[in-house]
Amino acid sequence: MSNTSPPPATAPVKSRKANAFGLGAALAIVVVLAGLLHFRDALSAPPPERPPVPVATTVYELQTDYERTVSYLGLVVAGRKTDLGFEIPGKINTPPPRPGTPVKRGDILVQLDDNALQARRRATAADLQQVRVELELAQLRARRQADLIKTGAVSKDAYDETRLRALALQSRVDADSARLATLDVELENSQLTAPYDGIVADRYVQEGAIVNPGVPVLKLLETAAQEAHIGVSAERLDELHSGENYTVRLRDNAFQAKLLSIRPDVDPVTRTATAVFAIPHDIQALDGEAVTLELQETVTESGGWLPISALLEGNRGMWTVLRLEPDGDHMRTVTEVVEVLEVIGDRAFVRGTLAADTQVVASGTHRIRPGALIDPQEVN
Repeated sequence: MSNTSPPPATAPVKSRKANAFGLGAALAIVVVLAGLLHFRDALSAPPPERPPVPVATTVYELQTDYERTVSYLGLVVAGRKTDLGFEIPGKINTPPPRPGTPVKRGDILVQLDDNALQARRRATAADLQQVRVELELAQLRARRQADLIKTGAVSKDAYDETRLRALALQSRVDADSARLATLDVELENSQLTAPYDGIVADRYVQEGAIVNPGVPVLKLLETAAQEAHIGVSAERLDELHSGENYTVRLRDNAFQAKLLSIRPDVDPVTRTATAVFAIPHDIQALDGEAVTLELQETVTESGGWLPISALLEGNRGMWTVLRLEPDGDHMRTVTEVVEVLEVIGDRAFVRGTLAADTQVVASGTHRIRPGALIDPQEVN
């Protein structure tokens, strides 16, 4: 009889462990399924309604035309602009004034070397004095001989000779006087003087240079009577009237300028006519500086004004705005396409699908999407 031992008692233990593992896995699956169902319900649920966003709005007012300012460009021109030179040849004896130097009428600007002229004048004056003495002596002899000729003490031929010599000496006095006057004129012309109040714009020669008659030495600009020469289109000339004041702008300064005249021709390059305006004396302007004439004109176009901040850039160069329409107790935004016709300052004149008296979002459009609920806050 064999002596066999019973099998070990391990099978029931393994069975209990397997049952516990299966129960845990089932519970885990249930939890995951419950989470997925809850997530699905959360995704399918409508999002909570956001409160209306407060935004500034404005009213689009439709009009049939609008006013705009049209500018015409021109230049500041000195009333007189002159290249000054000498009428006689000579050597520059004094340094010409530097550009930018203000001068008064009659001021001596440049002096020629006049030593030779002064010497010739002294010689001519001495000759004139000598001839005058000889003339006086001849005239005395002629008067005496005129008395003696009646007594026969002096022949008629001697008297005629003395009388004619006096006449010849008188001619020499006249000639020497004319030469002396000519030298005085040349001495005066050896000084280059300012013909009017102005500013030295440029100098072309220096001290010691030899100049010929008519060679420019200085350029002088008049400062007292500046003008603005502005090109205006021919169709606007009927609106301009000589003697009336118009708005002219220099840099950032706008002032009233009187229209002096309009040239009766059209510039072949700019195709404009030149209008000449007088610049007031209290306006500091530089010769050649740019100025503009500002005129108002009426443009016949249907549309309305909106702030630039109300515009959103759309596709293909178009612009859009956000119009408001009622949505229950609130207002909702709707996109409208517009075309920008004019921009003046911070406003734009637009036309498009907007109806008259429509409320439009005035600012903050970058933070509002179409269809959003808003709380309008109207601004002027």
